[in-house]
Amino acid sequence: MATAATTTLKTNLADYPVTKAIRDGRVTSDVVTLDICGPDQAHNGFKAMIRENAYDCGELAIVTLLQAKCYGKPFVALPIPVNGRFQHHCAGFNKELFPGLQPKDIEGKRVGVRTYAQTTGLWIRGILRHEYGVDLDKVTWCTVGEGHLLEYSDPANCERLPKGSDIGQMMLDGELVATLQGVDLPKDPRVSYLVPEPFDAAKDWYAREGVVPINHMFVVHQDLTRTNPEAVREIYRMLVESRELTEGGVPAVYPPIGLEANRKGIQLAIDWALDQKIIPHRLSVDDLFDDVTATLGA
Repeated sequence: MATAATTTLKTNLADYPVTKAIRDGRVTSDVVTLDICGPDQAHNGFKAMIRENAYDCGELAIVTLLQAKCYGKPFVALPIPVNGRFQHHCAGFNKELFPGLQPKDIEGKRVGVRTYAQTTGLWIRGILRHEYGVDLDKVTWCTVGEGHLLEYSDPANCERLPKGSDIGQMMLDGELVATLQGVDLPKDPRVSYLVPEPFDAAKDWYAREGVVPINHMFVVHQDLTRTNPEAVREIYRMLVESRELTEGGVPAVYPPIGLEANRKGIQLAIDWALDQKIIPHRLSVDDLFDDVTATLGA
């Protein structure tokens, strides 16, 4: 990473409404150029980012960020999520095979999720536990992939499915009682939501908690904040400006900008990640930031 006036950074960033103005060139900088060279689905670049330092900056799932901090990986968060949503609707089951299935009914059963440490999995499991009393330790979580960090291992109540397994089809066939899949839930009339009336439940939860669950934060390599803080501040400006140029405005349900505005949501992710054995020890919210990034937007 050079510290010249036009630093070019390998960037992993997907095309969301709030990042579109960066990707299509409406938002630029004389200080830093973001070479957006990651995969179209940014999550496919997380493993390379953490294991190989394949990118200088970009988005990172909040769960992967928490694990990266626990295991000493050199990335620092900017206080601006680039993706987030309510998660109550992200668990489904086959209502013809399991009519009337309620959240607590998954105890003692097998439930599919792409990876145990997937952010969607973190949030919906936390909702199932804290809102519906599900004992997560009594569920066998069936996964099709490994986590992004080599140092991490799934908890004992996880089962790795054979390579190529389709958890959505397994749920439809009754091999799994339910799946945590988010937008990847099968588009099939037999699929029903595990959380009853999930969209109303999400509104009620938000009225109480005031948190939109964060999926992905923007991060930079720690060398950049140390050697070129101006570039980091420019990246933040670009992200904020891109949000302001979102066609139709920022979605009504979206995480806010700023460290303090996101503190409660990040703390919730930490608490639930520790509870679900996704991270090995407690972090503080401030551990994710440094002297440069913590003050952005303050």
